[in-house]
Amino acid sequence: PQVYYNALENIKKLTTETGAGQWGSSLAFACAQFGLECEVWQVAASYRAKPHRRTMMEVWGGKVHPSPSELTEFGRELLKQDPDHPGSLGIAISEAVSVAVASDDTRYALGSVLNHVLLHQTIIGEEALLQLAKVGETPDVLVGCTGGGSNFGGLAFPFLREKLAGKMNPTIRCVEPSACPTLTKGQFRYDFGDTAGLTPLMKMHTLGHSFIPEPIHAGGLRYHGMAPLVSHIYDMGLVEAIAIPQTECFAGALQFARCEGIVPAPEPTHAIAAAVREAMACKESGEEKVILTALCGHGHLDLASYDQYMHGDMQDLELSDAAIEEAMKDVPVLA
Repeated sequence: PQVYYNALENIKKLTTETGAGQWGSSLAFACAQFGLECEVWQVAASYRAKPHRRTMMEVWGGKVHPSPSELTEFGRELLKQDPDHPGSLGIAISEAVSVAVASDDTRYALGSVLNHVLLHQTIIGEEALLQLAKVGETPDVLVGCTGGGSNFGGLAFPFLREKLAGKMNPTIRCVEPSACPTLTKGQFRYDFGDTAGLTPLMKMHTLGHSFIPEPIHAGGLRYHGMAPLVSHIYDMGLVEAIAIPQTECFAGALQFARCEGIVPAPEPTHAIAAAVREAMACKESGEEKVILTALCGHGHLDLASYDQYMHGDMQDLELSDAAIEEAMKDVPVLA
């Protein structure tokens, strides 16, 4: 939808950020359909780890840069400090925004966080509602991986609507990486959506816009903030949140792949791990529950990560309270 509406306004190019590359791939393909140029800043850690994702974006006409890059003042400044900088989604957003605002025929398109992105993604939850209705089921538990919030919101919001209307009563649970626990350890306050501080301030759960997450394999979940709508419903107590380490996630992914024949991307493995936890609890208690999650991407371009896990080379990365405290020093204090 973002490409369509920009095409109506005679915009010639869209810039964007991407982590693991699913969003960048989607935007590149959509731009190809409407004749727009697409320029993507991919988080450097993912750019280096997933070269074939970059190739996929380029096949669909996208121009892809590692972030931080030499193309922006902010990127050059970060590379001077660390030539091997892993990057983050916040940095990639800063670079894409800075390029977009320099040209009248260019706009920036965001792949998560903002209200309109979550609205577009609710097609996922709406379809899931219809699918469950066909078999006469409603979920007892809904779990979704949560980075910027679009995938989770897309699945959960239609079910939350039905819950608030009294038509069902599922437990709705956000699942995030232990290395980037925005909801479970962040603060609910106004902060910038990007690292350089170019965006408007948004009230959201944040680890601090200067926070650089560890380069975990789930590149799409490495974001310092959270969608304001997801933050709002978490603050209201309408949803729960947990954080899971990546080795447990990949263990769940292998179990899922060997049962379903589908290799999941690292991002939804967090939801799979949470679903496995819930299923094992039911097995112990003897209680029957309908557990719903959504698979937001395949892992065919992430097989190097699976190889690391299966050979025992993957490490869990926990975020210390001291690191959060340091990053929160840069968050604006509003009177």
